[in-house]
Amino acid sequence: MRFIHFARRALLTTAAATLVAASGAAPAIAVSTSPDKAPLFNGSVYAIAHRGGTVYVGGSFTGVAWGGRNYARARLAAFDASSGALLNWSPSANGTVRALAVYGSSVYAGGSFTSVAGRSRDNLARIDAVSGAVGSFAHRVSGAPYALAVGNGRLYAGGSFTSVDGHPRRNAAAFSLSSGSLDGNWRPGADDAVHALAVTGSRVYLGGSFHQVGGVSGTLRIAAVTPTGGAVDRGFRPSANAQVNSITLDSAGVYAATGGQGGRVLAYTTGGALRWQRVFDGDATAVASLGGTIYVGGHFDRACTTPKNGAQGACTDGSVSRVKLAAITGRGTLTGWAPQANGVIGVRTLAVDRNRGAIGAGGDFTMIGGQNRKRYASFG
Repeated sequence: MRFIHFARRALLTTAAATLVAASGAAPAIAVSTSPDKAPLFNGSVYAIAHRGGTVYVGGSFTGVAWGGRNYARARLAAFDASSGALLNWSPSANGTVRALAVYGSSVYAGGSFTSVAGRSRDNLARIDAVSGAVGSFAHRVSGAPYALAVGNGRLYAGGSFTSVDGHPRRNAAAFSLSSGSLDGNWRPGADDAVHALAVTGSRVYLGGSFHQVGGVSGTLRIAAVTPTGGAVDRGFRPSANAQVNSITLDSAGVYAATGGQGGRVLAYTTGGALRWQRVFDGDATAVASLGGTIYVGGHFDRACTTPKNGAQGACTDGSVSRVKLAAITGRGTLTGWAPQANGVIGVRTLAVDRNRGAIGAGGDFTMIGGQNRKRYASFG
């Protein structure tokens, strides 16, 4: 079946070929524009995480439809990535789940809730990936985590909060993956909300609405800090024009999705120099990298043909239709991938399923290319 899956992708030269740049750059192949089978959600999907062949989702939904039946799923659910079949995993949260991360046999959830599966949990919880049981990991978080990421033996959390367990933590904190305890050393301190995290062995990238991290100038809305102490890495000093909503990484560098007057995807070197940018007529809220292609989701309806835009983000030098979803080559060329979602908010999050070579999208859309896909879609 895996051979058939990739053979099908190889034939998608029309639907997923890039719009060749004026320089004559060769076209690239993106994932299919036709969405896979998936459950239908009755409320927003804010977060997606993958573990093997399982997809975990979090959001504000309270019910999921699959196979002609409706199932109660309070803000957390899981399903099979290949078939779309809903799984029994259902640890109900009593408030919106905004972030998910997977490590080993655990699913970490962050958001605006006070209980999960009937156990008191203050906006952050660890859940067994198979049984749905809530683990002993418990902390008092004075606000909401918006982003979670794992690496370097830690769970990193970013959001809008001031303390954890009574210890000052300005919008960013870390926890030991082995003991579950709050990391006493990692304290970068952002002066406003952190909306995005991305982790390597030598850096943790932060994105958000902050003006400074650690009181260091030149860290407006995006910064890199060390993974153990949280000190600002002065070797990465980019500039972001507006709030950074999402960050992704690949071997070529760092990519940020921003809002502002229209939305942008900004591609940086690992030193923070701007490589290229793509502009849209609405916020870019999510960005992900797979196979050398950069995928973007957001509130936009059109992609601008130049970096210029005007009032309310309208493209001033021409545009092409890209409704809530688009794909860009590693050199910054817009591709022909255009699944065309609907809605006002559109896409809130994107996640890579490396097991299948697929992209998952979550948000507030209800249709993809005229097909019924309520708030979640996967493209393989």
